[in-house]
Amino acid sequence: MPYGPPMVPRTIPLLAALMLAASPALGAPAKPPKPEPPVTVESLLTQAHAAAIKGDIELALRLAQSAIVANPARTGSYVALGDIYAQSGQVEFARNYYDAALGIDPADSGALKALSALDQAATTVNAAR
Repeated sequence: MPYGPPMVPRTIPLLAALMLAASPALGAPAKPPKPEPPVTVESLLTQAHAAAIKGDIELALRLAQSAIVANPARTGSYVALGDIYAQSGQVEFARNYYDAALGIDPADSGALKALSALDQAATTVNAAR
C-alpha cells in the first residue's frame, strides 16, 4: 500500500524561475547601451592633442585631419595640424597648414605665432651653422 500521494518536487519550477529572473540574458530585457557622445571638432582636436602628447603622431595627425574635414572653415584645426607636424619635425608641412589657416583668417593669432616660432627656430639653426 502506498504511503500517500506521490511527492511532486516543487523546487524545480521555483529554481527555474529564480534563474530566469536573475539572468539578464534569459529573463530580463537587455538595457540599451549608453549612446556615444557626438563627435565634434573640439573632441577630435582634444583627442589629437592627447595622442600627440603620448607620442602617437600618426593618430594625432589623422584626428586633426578629421577635424579639418568636419569643419574646413575653422582655422584652429589647421593650426593644430600644423603644430603636430612641427612637433614631429616636418616643418614644411607645418608651414603649409599655418599658411592655410591664414588663408582663411589673415589675422589668426595662433597661426601667426606658430609661423613666427618656425622662423625663429630656422634663424637659430642657420646662425649656429
